Amino acid sequence: MKSTGIVRNVDNLGRIVLPIEIRRVFDLAAKDQVEIYTDNDMIILKKFERTCVFCKSHEDLSDFKGRAVCAKCLEALNKGE
Repeated sequence: MKSTGIVRNVDNLGRIVLPIEIRRVFDLAAKDQVEIYTDNDMIILKKFERTCVFCKSHEDLSDFKGRAVCAKCLEALNKGE
C-alpha cells in the first residue's frame, strides 16, 4: 500500500473530502458510488463498479428484479438454465 501523505479531518457528520488529485487518478466524479471495506485496522475505499450478480461481468448489464444481470446470463435465465 502506498501513502499519499495527504491528511484530512473528519467533520462532525463523519465526512471527509477526497482530494481532487485522488479523484482524478481514480476517475471519481460527483455522484459516483464508492464501496467501503475494512481490513483489520484499515478503511479501504474503492470505486463501485456494477457487475452481473451471476458471473461478475461488467458488459451488457440490464436490471432484472432490482439486480444487474448481463445479457448472457439473462438469456440463460429466460431459457430456464
